[in-house]
Amino acid sequence: MTQVKSVAVYCSASANIEQHYFENAKILAKDIAKHNLRLVYGGGHVGLMGAVADQVMADGGEVFGVTTKHLDQYEVGHKGLTELKVADDMHARKNMMFEESDGFIIMPGGFGTLEELFEVITWKQIGLHDKPIVIVNVGGFWTPLKDLMYSIVEKKFASSTDDNIFCFVDNVEDAVSTLLKAPRIKVNPSKKWTRE
Repeated sequence: MTQVKSVAVYCSASANIEQHYFENAKILAKDIAKHNLRLVYGGGHVGLMGAVADQVMADGGEVFGVTTKHLDQYEVGHKGLTELKVADDMHARKNMMFEESDGFIIMPGGFGTLEELFEVITWKQIGLHDKPIVIVNVGGFWTPLKDLMYSIVEKKFASSTDDNIFCFVDNVEDAVSTLLKAPRIKVNPSKKWTRE
């Protein structure tokens, strides 16, 4: 089992969301720092992204951010991190975040967060990695998505074992401990396209 040393957090860049999401982001960040994990994230200083990064830094943790040339021109890049990389484009950004991470925690977010989540899920689904994926269902935020994802498996649009390649937790306090205890599941995709 590979030790988790760095964790990617995917979450909202919106500043217009309810305050309790920010409070939960700070709880997660404190737990990340307490476990001496390096935070890997999208490099912004806004929304939940900025809140997580600021709190990890405030608690003495290490933060590795990755923004893009496009986003950097709008000055959303966080200049107070341990390290901030500027990738050429979104594809390079996501790949760098993936390579720098040993696991993934998904907090509430918008379309970008969903895109990042489904990319690491599908990559795991076809055997490209075995890194744990934990989705934090803060206040039931992800419940409609959870229902859809399990419905996809139930209706056999995904393998019957694909619901094991990610997990949901209801409380942010359980996110890091669940990630650290999660087994490394390496999918053999050879049976993915065969009839069960």
